[in-house]
Amino acid sequence: MTAVGSYFKIGPARLFVHAAVLLIVIVWLIPTLGIFVSALRDKDQIVVSGWWTAFVGSTQTVAVRLGTPDQQQQEGATYVITGNVLEGQTGRSVKAFGNRVQQPAAFKAGETADLGDGESLLINSDGSYRYMKNAAFSPDERPRRIYASVSAPPEFTLQNYNTVLRGEGIGQSFINSLTVTIPATIIPILIAAFAAYALSWMEFPGRALLIALVVGLIVVPLQMSLIPLLRLYNEIGNLLGQPSKTYPGIWLAHTAFGMPLAIYLLRAYIAGLPKEIIESARVDGASDFEIFTRIVLPLSFPALASFAIFQFLWVWNDLLVAMVFLGTDKDHLVLTGSLNALLGSRGGNWEILTASAFVTIIVPLLVFFGLQRYLVRGLLAGSVKGG
Repeated sequence: MTAVGSYFKIGPARLFVHAAVLLIVIVWLIPTLGIFVSALRDKDQIVVSGWWTAFVGSTQTVAVRLGTPDQQQQEGATYVITGNVLEGQTGRSVKAFGNRVQQPAAFKAGETADLGDGESLLINSDGSYRYMKNAAFSPDERPRRIYASVSAPPEFTLQNYNTVLRGEGIGQSFINSLTVTIPATIIPILIAAFAAYALSWMEFPGRALLIALVVGLIVVPLQMSLIPLLRLYNEIGNLLGQPSKTYPGIWLAHTAFGMPLAIYLLRAYIAGLPKEIIESARVDGASDFEIFTRIVLPLSFPALASFAIFQFLWVWNDLLVAMVFLGTDKDHLVLTGSLNALLGSRGGNWEILTASAFVTIIVPLLVFFGLQRYLVRGLLAGSVKGG
């Protein structure tokens, strides 16, 4: 039996899992690709065609006016006005044209159209045209308006990103988000790692109660504790004479909200380390601090990395906590706040919104792909006890 036949015969569950994962990847990848492609397109192309047509060009209907009567030339009994409807537009071509907005593609390019009243029009694919009449054009006659279906080749530009990073204040908000996210990820990891070791390998009264309290705090809604925490923070700031809405304040807030999950994940991993390693280190005279820093911490890197991914993504995408503890002024506004403002003021400028969205997701993507190999190992931590 072939390997493929064996796979389908003995692994239907595995096949289902692989198909489900593939479906999730496709569902996630298609919108991301759409955002990326749209952010590189011109705003006119975004309006007239979807992002999936970006690699084959786009077609749009444009209204142009032909030449004025003073440009006419007599050719026998016919008066002709010549010109080009694509003047100054390189790489484009005319597919069809018409003299009514209801039928903008009534005639194919290269076909002579009878416009009535002794008038006819020929427009070639390169945009050149011949507007003909069997009598002289009146000097007071208004230039005729016609409609052309113009095909444009694929065009990509970085102007949208330049506008976002320089002209929309996103660059400063990007830095503000990094200033908030990096310390708010590192601080809870450092504190939770010490707490997880203590709850795993140190004997002291009330340890079981603390573990139960940590598990209970995981299910506490953020919105329920947000206002009491803000009032407490403001009261302490008034006592110390420190202003509210500062970076240390939001660092402490994110640390408090992320601490229960951090302790829970890290304790599950640290408690699963082989007991013989810890006992051997204690027999050799190592203190708890030395055991933690030299043995436990290096072995716990997968769990630390998995929590770092969750904490970083949550803090980076946070808007509520940032607005409450940091404010909405331009000097402290985070990236999600700037995007929210853009969505209100530029609801129709899709090229700006898509470029801003991709600027937002690029950093979490880098963090995830950089640490993804540790994610599963960290999530499965503690499921199998060591030796």
